[in-house]
Amino acid sequence: MSKAKSELNIESNNPIILRKNFSKIKKVINNPNLLEVQRKSYERFLQKDLPQDKRLNNGLEGVFKSVFPIEGLNKNFSLEFKGYTIGEPKYSIFECKQKGLTYSASLKVLFDLVTFEPNINPNDKDSQRDIKDIKEQEIYFGEIPLMTHNGSFVINGIERVIVSQLQRSPGVFYDSDKIRSHAQGKPFYTARIIPYRGSWLDFEFDQRDMIFVRIDRKRKFPATILLKAVGYSKEEILGSFYQLETFRIEGGKYFRKMPKDFLVFTRTYEDITNPKTGEVIIKKNRRITKHLINKLEEAGIEFLPCEESDIIGKYLAEDVIVGKEVVAKSAHPVNQALLESFSSTGVSEFKVYFIDNINVSSSVLETILSDKVNTKEEAVIDIYKRMRPGEPPNLSSASSYFENMFFNPERYDLSEVGRLKINNKLGLDKSLNDRVLSPDDILNVLKYLMELKDGRGSIDDIDHLGNRRVKSVGELLENQFRIGLVRMERAIKERMTAQKLDSLMPNDLINPKPVNSLMKEFFGRSQLSQFMDQTNPLSEVTHKRRLSALGPGGLTRERAGFEVRDVHPTHYGRICPIETPEGPNIGLIASLSSYARVNEYGFIETPYRKVKVTENGAEVTDEVDFLTAMEEEKYVIAQANAEIDKNGYLKHELIPVRRSGETVMVYPNEVDYIDVSPMQLVSVAT
Repeated sequence: MSKAKSELNIESNNPIILRKNFSKIKKVINNPNLLEVQRKSYERFLQKDLPQDKRLNNGLEGVFKSVFPIEGLNKNFSLEFKGYTIGEPKYSIFECKQKGLTYSASLKVLFDLVTFEPNINPNDKDSQRDIKDIKEQEIYFGEIPLMTHNGSFVINGIERVIVSQLQRSPGVFYDSDKIRSHAQGKPFYTARIIPYRGSWLDFEFDQRDMIFVRIDRKRKFPATILLKAVGYSKEEILGSFYQLETFRIEGGKYFRKMPKDFLVFTRTYEDITNPKTGEVIIKKNRRITKHLINKLEEAGIEFLPCEESDIIGKYLAEDVIVGKEVVAKSAHPVNQALLESFSSTGVSEFKVYFIDNINVSSSVLETILSDKVNTKEEAVIDIYKRMRPGEPPNLSSASSYFENMFFNPERYDLSEVGRLKINNKLGLDKSLNDRVLSPDDILNVLKYLMELKDGRGSIDDIDHLGNRRVKSVGELLENQFRIGLVRMERAIKERMTAQKLDSLMPNDLINPKPVNSLMKEFFGRSQLSQFMDQTNPLSEVTHKRRLSALGPGGLTRERAGFEVRDVHPTHYGRICPIETPEGPNIGLIASLSSYARVNEYGFIETPYRKVKVTENGAEVTDEVDFLTAMEEEKYVIAQANAEIDKNGYLKHELIPVRRSGETVMVYPNEVDYIDVSPMQLVSVAT
C-alpha cells in the first residue's frame, strides 16, 4: 500500500482519506488545522481541563484575578477569588439543536470572604492586619457556552460563529499629519501611545514647532508639563534631548568643542595646525570630513576656532559661577551683553546646548521656555485642571488622579502586545509583564519623535499587519466578562458598606446577573456573533476563518477609507487578497490564507522554508519557520516556484524575491527563505 501511495503521489493524514496531489512542487508541510484559530483561542480562555494551580494568568483566570480581591472602604473585609470549575454539559450538541437550548456548562467560582481585626493604627497603611475570620463558599455563576468540536456555538438551538476581529494593535505609533504637512509645506509628525485599556496619549507639533500633548483627545498642553509631572526636572529634560558643546575664551578669541557626530561638514575659520609637528591638518574654509576628524583626534585637538556669531542665540546648559556669584543661570540665552559680562568677570569656559536647527531642532527648548510650570506638584495640578475643569484642585486628589491615569495596573494596561511593540520600536529591553507606562517610556517616545523631526527614524504604516492584530473569540469574551465583573464589583462595594458583614456569606454579596446578561447579549446580538453559514462544509470552514475590521472598537463602513480596504504587501500568505465581499464591506471582511495561523500575541504568521548557504550553493531545506509581518521584513524571501535542482539547490543565477515589500532580483546566496507552496497566498475557499 505504501509503495502504491508513493508512486501515485498520494498524501494521507487519515488512513481512510486519500488525496492525489497533482502539484509539481514538493509539499513540505500539511495545512494547519483550519479551525485552530477558533478552538485554541477558546481553550486559552476557558482553561477547562487544567488544574487550578496550572492555569495561566489569562482568559477567565486573568479576568477574575484582575478584579479580585475586592476590599471594603474601611479595609476590614476582603472578598478573594480562589478558583473556578466548569462542569459537564447537561445536554449533547444534538439535543440542544433539537430542543432549542444553549450548549453550555455550569461555571462555579470559589470565593473567600476574609474578615480582619480593626487596624489599631489606621494611618499606617503598611501595618500587618490580623485575620479574624475566613468564610469559603462556592457560588454558581451561571451557564457558560461551550464550543463544539467544529469551532461553533449552539445558542438557543441555533449554530453560531464568533468572527475574529482585526484591530489596531496596542503600542506606540508614529505618523505624519498629511493635511497639515501639505498646507505648511513641511512634515508635521505625531506620536500616539495606544494601550489595550486606558487613556490614549497623543503628541504633536504646533505651527511654531513646539511639542504638545493631548490626553484622550482633550485640550492640548505643552508636553514638557507631562514630563515634569512624571518626575523630570527642567535640566534633566534638556539633558536628555540635547548634547553639550563647550566654548572657551582665550585672548579675546572664541574656541568651541562640538559633539563629534555633528562636526562633519562644518567649516573652519582658519588653518588648523598640529601643535606637535606644525603641519596644517585642515586649511581655512575647508569642510570637515570623517577622515579629518580622525586626524584631529590623533593630534589631540579638541577645540576649534569659531566666531562670535556661532555662540549668540545658544542657551546655557549650566549655571556660570565666578567665585560664589552666579553670573548667568542655566537655559539663559547667550547674547552680546552676556559675552561682554563674561569677558569682564573673567569667565574662560562655559557650556551650551548643541542646537543647530538642522541636525537638532530647538522644539523641546522652546516648549520648556514657554511653559510656566516649575515643579512636579505644579505640573500635576495643571494637568488636573485641564482634564477636570471646574473642579477645585488639591495636590492629593490631583496626584491620585494622575497616578491612576497611566501608572495604575487596574486602570491602565498596555498588555504584553503593547509592551512588545513599544520595546521593538524604541529599542527597549523591558519585561513583557511591565504593562503600565513608566516615565522613561514617555521620554523615549518623545525622543524618537524628535529624531523623526530631525530626519532620522521612520513613521509607521497603520495598514501593515505588524500593526494590526487578530482578536479571536476567547479575547472578545474575556473583554465582555471583564466589563460584567467591573459592574459587579461596584455592587459588591455598595453592599459591603450597607450591611453588617459579620453574619454574611460570599453569596450575599455576589450577584452574577451583570456578567450573565452581558454574555447573553454578546452571543445573541453582537455584530461579531453570526448565524453560521451552512450552505456546505467549505462555507462553514471559511466562515470560521473570517476576519472582520468592523464591530465594537473597530472601524465603521462609513469611516473606512480606501487605504484600509486595500491589499497590503504584508497580506502575502496571511490574508487572502481575493476573498472579500463586494459592496460597502469590501476589504473590511477578509479571510485567513490557507497556511496562516494566529500566534499567542494575535499577529498572523505564515510558514517559509529555510534556505541555507553552503559551499555548493543555496540549499532549500525542509526546515519550516512561521514568521509574522514584522519578522519577515528582515529577510529576503523567494517564491515557491523558484526552480530547484535534484539536489535541492536553487538553480538560476538571479532569483525574483520579496524584500521589505518590494520585488527585486538577487543572487541565490542572498536568499533567506522560500515560500512553502503557491497555495499559501490564497484562502481555503479560493
